[in-house]
Amino acid sequence: MTLLRLPKPSSPTAAAAAAEPSVAALLGLCRSVRALEQVHALIIRRGLEQHHALLTRFVSLCGSCAAPSYAAAAFRAVAAPSLPLFNALLAAHARSSPLPAALAHFNLLRRRSPTPRRLLLPLPPPLLRPRRRAPRRRRRPRRRPPLRPRRRPLRPHRPRRLLRQVPRRRRRAPPLRLHGDAYAKAGDMVSARSLFDKLKDRDLFSWSAVISGYAQNGRPGEALKIFSDFYEQNIRPDEFIVVGLMSACAQLGSLTLAKWVDSYITRCSIDTNNSRVFIGRIDMNAKCGNMERASLLFDSMPDKNVVSYCSMMQGYLLHGSGAKAVELFSQMLEEGLSPDNVSFTVVLTACSHAGLVEEGKKYFALMRNEFSIVPSSDHYACMVDLLGRSGKLKEAYELIESMPVEPHAGAWGALLGACRVHCDIELGDIVAKKLFKIEPQNAGNYVSLSNIYAASDRWEDVSDVRTMMRGRGVRKIPGCTFILP
Repeated sequence: MTLLRLPKPSSPTAAAAAAEPSVAALLGLCRSVRALEQVHALIIRRGLEQHHALLTRFVSLCGSCAAPSYAAAAFRAVAAPSLPLFNALLAAHARSSPLPAALAHFNLLRRRSPTPRRLLLPLPPPLLRPRRRAPRRRRRPRRRPPLRPRRRPLRPHRPRRLLRQVPRRRRRAPPLRLHGDAYAKAGDMVSARSLFDKLKDRDLFSWSAVISGYAQNGRPGEALKIFSDFYEQNIRPDEFIVVGLMSACAQLGSLTLAKWVDSYITRCSIDTNNSRVFIGRIDMNAKCGNMERASLLFDSMPDKNVVSYCSMMQGYLLHGSGAKAVELFSQMLEEGLSPDNVSFTVVLTACSHAGLVEEGKKYFALMRNEFSIVPSSDHYACMVDLLGRSGKLKEAYELIESMPVEPHAGAWGALLGACRVHCDIELGDIVAKKLFKIEPQNAGNYVSLSNIYAASDRWEDVSDVRTMMRGRGVRKIPGCTFILP
């Protein structure tokens, strides 16, 4: 048997290193409750208090700073808390509160919403150890009823019952494996890998948790290293391991590896009719450049859904075929499928790249009027980019001003780029000032404004922008080019 030769993980590019600072980046710098209060004020000011990803990270940091009450206050302001947000709040209480108080808070959440019944709790190991309790009377053993959502309050001296709240597929896994999977889902791959290395008997669940965790957290090279160790064990994989492997391969964009994974799935007799495997193969081949293979798989899929259509549309969009992506979206509507937020984001981006202004306006109105989907900031940013690319800068600016929520940097950045292309100095100056308030440390905004001035031979203004950058301590990250033999 020939062992798999895996490619080395690609090094981060200059574009990735120059990622725009955001509220999430500011949260990563918080080390005290005072800093969290300042960032929380910024979140409220920008209208992001319902942003589940940001609030999940904010609540987790409140737990790290021993401020569970502050985390609970931010949690109560969310209209429809998501599962990771519930999990982060319980982890914050478990880390900073006494065990009875943490479990009492868990009981309160169970009464408020059915969502916590499915939590994967990343509790600290001390909470999972049996606690000493007073002897009690012997009771006659009784037959245990089937597992159902429990409504009785949890007893502080029986914390292991928390593990019964996990999904049915995970119930028989040991606690160490459960917590490794929970850490991976929370993005803490250091803790997940540490628990994985401690396991002596690793089953398919353990392998799939780490492989999928690395892939979902943007570390495909590490995912392939773990899979290489799994491959050497000569164990037959399941669909979850294969899906994680395909996700890592899609992020790397390696066509050779994609062909090997396709043949590996066939050799291992994986059920290719499984929707997850089917969609994963389409997405992997599309992102690795094999659109012919992706199209063949898509056409042979028996029951197409919105996710499969989105994967194929993203493939066409990635390879510059925005018009084909729009045609595929129309085909999805003809088949009676109801598009979601993601599919509308993809089709609006496709209209922007293909220059289909009228089609983009039609789908933007269709989203609100026929499908009752409230446009998000990303949808507005796509429309601004669409109008800006076509030269309708005034209309794009009016659209941003009419947004029901405060526009984020993506919408203003798209308009600033359009101002640079069409040399609109007056509007570019207005938009740049907006961006300087939102992202004062983003060097790209200063450079774009400087280029707008330079295109009009306004060199004094260019010098003023450079002076402003030095005064604010903003540095442009230099790019580099590699010439491969």
